[in-house]
Amino acid sequence: MKYSEIQTKDVQELQKELKEKKMQLFKLRMSQKTMQLQKTSEIRDTRKDIARIMTAINAKREQ
Repeated sequence: MKYSEIQTKDVQELQKELKEKKMQLFKLRMSQKTMQLQKTSEIRDTRKDIARIMTAINAKREQ
């Protein structure tokens, strides 16, 4: 997910997306603990997406 895609969304959509990404991160971590996760880089990518979304939310709140 690119930051330019995130910028076009409003705050409510971003918060919904953030909640989904956090749930996805939780599921990825659980599958890693049970040795079922094949691509461990998915965790890093999801964390970066969460950071991008939070940055966009904070930027929109300051405007």
